Amino acid sequence: MKLRIDTFTLLLLGAIVLASFLPVTGQAADILGTVGTVAVALLFFFHGAALSRQQIIAGATHWRLHILITALTFVFFPLIALPINGLSDIIPSWMPKDLGLGFLYLGVLPSAVSSSIAYTAMAKGNVPAAICSAAASNVFGMMLTPFLLLLLVSTSGAGDFSVAEALKDIVLQLLLPFAVGHALRPWLGGILARNESFMARYDKSVIWIIVYSAFSHSVESGLWQKLPIQAIVFTIVLCFALLALFMFIARLMVRKLGFSLEDEAAVVFCGSKKSLASGLPMAKVLFSGHPGFGMIVLPIMCYNQIQVIVGAILAERYRIKIEQASAAAHAPEDRG
Repeated sequence: MKLRIDTFTLLLLGAIVLASFLPVTGQAADILGTVGTVAVALLFFFHGAALSRQQIIAGATHWRLHILITALTFVFFPLIALPINGLSDIIPSWMPKDLGLGFLYLGVLPSAVSSSIAYTAMAKGNVPAAICSAAASNVFGMMLTPFLLLLLVSTSGAGDFSVAEALKDIVLQLLLPFAVGHALRPWLGGILARNESFMARYDKSVIWIIVYSAFSHSVESGLWQKLPIQAIVFTIVLCFALLALFMFIARLMVRKLGFSLEDEAAVVFCGSKKSLASGLPMAKVLFSGHPGFGMIVLPIMCYNQIQVIVGAILAERYRIKIEQASAAAHAPEDRG
């Protein structure tokens, strides 16, 4: 079968190239950050308006799915990251101590919220379940991430997290827009249902902004000039391997538990992703003043770029499979 790269994937690659040669900086970066925040809030607003009450209740009460995503994010991922950190003692030229710590930190991060939900929506997966799981992951992640990290490795000057600030952001930027959108569903639901192509384009636009903004930040950090080339290559290979492993584990466990294809898409995207948006601010608190800060955040940056590219390709494949399954399920009714 011929491998076909769609236009959106090329646009994401273009965003990375653009950020590499023309990263957004200074006031422009602040403006883009504000645009991204508003865009994510609108994303949740539109999804709230598009989803019926029955869909939301079904997503929120799908406890077996939420337990699976939480286990992948905060149990299996840290356990896999632990031996990777141990490579620092075996091959220090390929895995410097701070880089190993960065992989351990990657393992305890919460799931990415906006991209997880946007990809689940692109794939026509279980969006209400993705919203509930991704939002809950970030709420609990503000408390679990430092606890798990301190449990797995001793760090100095970890500092305290502003849990109240994190909860406020989750409520104001995600849950409130979703609730307002859902309250306006009687007036907006029909319009959005007739304009599904607009929703799809908007989801993709939000992801493009996230990718460009995030990669601009990594380029501006000057990280690539501070690391040996073999460590960078090894980091990229490990990030690819970790993403592939967790997508495989997610699919295997979903099928063992008998979930639907729509649920599978939500678990794969929410259970395999890690949040750069949460990871970098928390890293600044946990590792404030650490001389190896650049190495510590390298795995987050690499993993983030890889997960958005792979996610775009996988979301398109899930969309095709789910649409085909839906068409097949309704075919007998149509003939009848």
